[in-house]
Parts: sequence; C-alpha cells; structure tokens
Amino acid sequence: MSFKKFLYTVLTLVVVLATLAGCTAAPAAPSAAPAAESAATEAAPAEAAPPAEGGDTIRIGVSMLFDDRWLTDMREAMQAYGAAQPGVEVIFVDSKEDVAVQLGQVENFVTQGVDAIVLVPANTDATDPMTQAAVDAGIPLVYVNRKPANLPEGVAYVGSDSIDAGIMQMEWIAEALGGKGNVVILNGNLSQEAAQMRTEGVKQVAANFPDIVITKEQSGNWQRDEGLAIMENWLSSGDQIDAVAANNDEMAIGAIQAIEAAGKLGEIIVGGVDASSDALAEMDAGRLNVTVFQNAVGQGEGGIATAIALARGEPVEQVVWIPYEPVTPENYKDYMK
Repeated sequence: MSFKKFLYTVLTLVVVLATLAGCTAAPAAPSAAPAAESAATEAAPAEAAPPAEGGDTIRIGVSMLFDDRWLTDMREAMQAYGAAQPGVEVIFVDSKEDVAVQLGQVENFVTQGVDAIVLVPANTDATDPMTQAAVDAGIPLVYVNRKPANLPEGVAYVGSDSIDAGIMQMEWIAEALGGKGNVVILNGNLSQEAAQMRTEGVKQVAANFPDIVITKEQSGNWQRDEGLAIMENWLSSGDQIDAVAANNDEMAIGAIQAIEAAGKLGEIIVGGVDASSDALAEMDAGRLNVTVFQNAVGQGEGGIATAIALARGEPVEQVVWIPYEPVTPENYKDYMK
C-alpha cells in the first residue's frame, strides 16, 4: 500500500470514529430535563394539597364527672346541642372527680389539637395547672357549673351563682320553721365552689334569725348514700333536728330515706338543690319540701355555645350567669314538664 493510500485510510477512520462519538454523547444533555420535571411534579401536590375533608370541623373536648344524675342531664344537653350545630364535634371524657385524671385529660386534648376545651372542674381550688395548659397551647377554655377560684382573663365561665341557691333554699326553710329551730347542713364536696357558696348562702340567711341554730354540718360529697349514712348518725344521736339544708337533691333524698326509716317522715323539713327528676318525684309524693332549680340544659348549652364562639374567634362574656329558681310545693309541677 502506498503512503498516500495509507494516509487516506487513517483519515477516513478518524472521521468515522468522531461521528460515532458525537451520536452517542448527544442524548446525555436532554436526559436530565425529564428527571427535573418529574421531581417538580411530585413536590407540587405536597405544597398545594387541598385541606382534608372535614378540616373546618370545630372539635370540643369536654371533661366532667359522669356518675351524677344532674350532671348527666347537663352532659346530654351538651351532646344534643353540639350535635345540632353544623361542623361541630363534642368529645366527652369522664373526669372521675379526680384532679390528676382531669389534668391528664386536658393535656390529651391539647395533644389532640382540639379547638376548645370545656371543664366541669373536679376541684375548683386546683384548676390553675389545667388553665395554664390550655392557655399555653392557645386553646380556648370554658369552665361550666363550678366556678374556679381563679378565672383569668380570656377564660370563660358558664353557670349559676351558687350562693343564690343556698339563700333561696334557706329563706323558704326559715319561713317554714317560723323563724326558729335546729338546722343541719349536708355539704357537697367542700373542695368545690358550689358546696362552699351554697353553704355560705344558707348561713347568711340563718344569721338573720336569732332563734335558728345550725347545729351540725358534714360533707356527703353530693352522694345519696352518704347523705343517708350521715343522717342516720345524726338521728341516732337523739339531738333535735328540725330541718335539713342539703347542698344538692341527691343528699336530700338520702336524708329523707334515713328520716323515713327512723319513723320521722313529715316531722323534719328537707331542702335540696337542682330540681332533678328524682327530687321532683319526691316532692310530688310530699316527701321533699323545697329545692332550687339549677338549669342543666341552660348551663350545658351555654357552655358549648361559648366554646364554639371562642373557637371561631368571636367575642363572649367572660361570665355567663344562668339564674337559679326556687321550686316549692306550689310550683313544682311546672318543672316536671
């Protein structure tokens, strides 16, 4: 082969190899574009995802004692009112009347991110940690039925002014006694404002009658069986008892059972508070002399309505009073409806 021919062959091979190299490398640049486009497509939905269905639902956590006749009426009113409001869910837990349990429930509500919390406090003198937990989390808080000793600005209360119940009850008893006699008081749980202030109301009225003497008082913790046991002990002492002022109807009914067992039914005036269905039945039978209507429906509905308003950022009254009403043998049938 001549040198010219050899050189021509080499040059031809170089051109062919260069052409092949260019054809192989060319797709590399466009191949990155689909990868970037794919990544952008996957990221976009996470940034622009629509809110989950039901995201606008207002969730309200309620902690309260379940094992109580009157509070059960109030809880049912809360439940019914909440169910009737579009976009509202009410979650109930039983406080067991235990401060530690209730605090744990509040902390769970905070973790769950509820929109508002409603509490019937187990101890009105020990609410500060629960209040602080809700306030720190920025969750609206409403106390119902039992007014905390400390109610800071921004925290609401819906209930009745407890001292009024004691005043109304004792005014009727004092008149029925003719302004003289020995009165015993069955206290509720004395760690709670309702028991403290109802008792205070009874004592305020009694102080206006020099011949009315409060001879005994003891806590029956709102319970019928404890009211029965305490009254049995008092009656067995042989001391004169002319009237019983019980902080609630359940203890009053327990006292009536003890009085009946002692053969003294009709000899001792008995007053309660709440105007529960059981108490009205006792009044209808002529066994309970007086009670004071505490509006379970009004307090329950008011508590949930206030929580909903706060969750929506709407202004509310810090304290909403639901008035007490005296219930006597003359008007009790109006409340049986």
